[in-house]
Amino acid sequence: MESKQYTIAVFTENHIGLLNKITIVFTRRKINIESLTVSESQVEGIHSFTIVINATEEKVQKTVAQIGKLVEVIKAFYYEEEQIHAQEIALYKMPADAIQRGIDMGRFIRENNARILDMTPEYFVIEKTGTKVETQLLLEKLKPYNVLEFIRSGRVIITKPMKPLVQYMKEKHDAYDYVRPNN
Repeated sequence: MESKQYTIAVFTENHIGLLNKITIVFTRRKINIESLTVSESQVEGIHSFTIVINATEEKVQKTVAQIGKLVEVIKAFYYEEEQIHAQEIALYKMPADAIQRGIDMGRFIRENNARILDMTPEYFVIEKTGTKVETQLLLEKLKPYNVLEFIRSGRVIITKPMKPLVQYMKEKHDAYDYVRPNN
């Protein structure tokens, strides 16, 4: 089987130490995490982990199943690229004199669908939202002008049509009520 990029979405309760438990699952399977983003979800009290990895589908299936067994995990999914809308944000710190060395800033920013986040006499910061390929391309275009700093966030995703998270939560709750003994 061929290794390719997968995005894993994990919806959890917010508990101390859960990130460690999740990353141990990857470590034991010798899978490197390429990108990790954690945030609140649309459901109060529920957090979302977005994890990007390169692995075989069989390895991803087993990893997601193992993560799903953790007590604090509500549901874990994995996706291929065509099943999601994904974006990252990148920040590029440039020396102020880069403008004097040939960048027509207004045109350059518009052409690259970016924006100026901050400008000082010493430097300016460009913000770009897009795919990893798009943010990397802008980095390559800026390198001749002496990039002072560069940082890219982890991936954030929205899935293409599927059941809403609240439906999975209801199903899990109903299943729990079904197996719980009556008192």
